[in-house]
Amino acid sequence: MDTDSLRLFVMAAERLNISAAGRALGLAPAVASARLAKLEGELGAELLHRTTRKVSLSLEGSDFLPYAREILAQTDAAQAALGGKDVGLKGTLRFAAPSSFAQLHIMPLLPEFQSLYPDLVLDLRLSDTRFDAIEGSFDLALRSAPLTDSSLKGRKLSDDVRVLCAAPGYLTERGTPAGPQDLANHDFISWGSMEARELISSSGKTAMLDPKAMTCRTIFDDGDAQREATLAGIGISVNSLWNIEREIAAGRLVRVLPDWKQNDRAVLWLVYPRSNVLTPKTRVFMDFLIDRLGNRPGWSE
Repeated sequence: MDTDSLRLFVMAAERLNISAAGRALGLAPAVASARLAKLEGELGAELLHRTTRKVSLSLEGSDFLPYAREILAQTDAAQAALGGKDVGLKGTLRFAAPSSFAQLHIMPLLPEFQSLYPDLVLDLRLSDTRFDAIEGSFDLALRSAPLTDSSLKGRKLSDDVRVLCAAPGYLTERGTPAGPQDLANHDFISWGSMEARELISSSGKTAMLDPKAMTCRTIFDDGDAQREATLAGIGISVNSLWNIEREIAAGRLVRVLPDWKQNDRAVLWLVYPRSNVLTPKTRVFMDFLIDRLGNRPGWSE
């Protein structure tokens, strides 16, 4: 199977534009269409539906796409292992990450990365909603997970310590909790599931944080919105230290029960597909993020 045709198919599937994919590979539109038709003939399946107005993935094309990406990843990795240092440092890198983290910490780094690798295109998919099954969909993803999650393949970026915080004005008006038992008397800005979560103190004591036992009139699934609502004085919230470190340092937010944190051992992982094959383009982006953001002192305790 011709890997050049596979690369053309993958690019056409990502852009939903055969002509644009062909141009990116130096092919005239007619040549690109002919190559894709030949690939479909070899496979005995229509990979892309074509009309005069648009291109879309067929069901067979959607099923085949992750395998095509995997074949290309294996090919690039094999060439790199044989000394092709520049192999893969071009094309498109698909990266998924929580929107809140990316906007705060990755966006400012993009000019530097792009100056280092001008031929590499970053396709960023940003959402604070948890996504499933990165295999075949992304070259790399940032995910927060417990250290014990053995199903993940990747490298640790940083601890993800989550703490209680509030605006100083809110605490002045409502009082400062002295212990977990006092939280029931406060307004709380909750996560979407409203499920209770465990807190742990530096001495090892534990307590449950239950949004349903508090006054909870605001629910967010976006970290930036949750931080801004806390700054506005709506109530107490739980936030990752990477999300509020600047506000804490400036005094715009104050830690509530500073001896306590959420007990989930969360870690920020850079995760890649389970094939365990790292293409050069994925490796350089992972190394870059770890070098610039890895184990930041303000994100852990």
